[in-house]
Amino acid sequence: MTMTTMRFFAAARAAIGVDETTVDADTLDDALRGVDAADADRWRTLQERCSYLVDGLSTRDRSTPLDGVAFVDVMPPFAGG
Repeated sequence: MTMTTMRFFAAARAAIGVDETTVDADTLDDALRGVDAADADRWRTLQERCSYLVDGLSTRDRSTPLDGVAFVDVMPPFAGG
């Protein structure tokens, strides 16, 4: 398994409380469930509305494997976009 850096933006960063963290997980879902959020309730709700960039490729499929993945960007919906 490879360590993956998760980067959080906008509302996701606010819910988590940090800009990024490193995870050791098999899938995107495992990584998301393993994040220690400052506001756990907000984070649980927000995850369903986010899109994710897995090494630059957009996905909403939480079963996406993370083996060999360097970065996951957590992108909540943005106003106006």
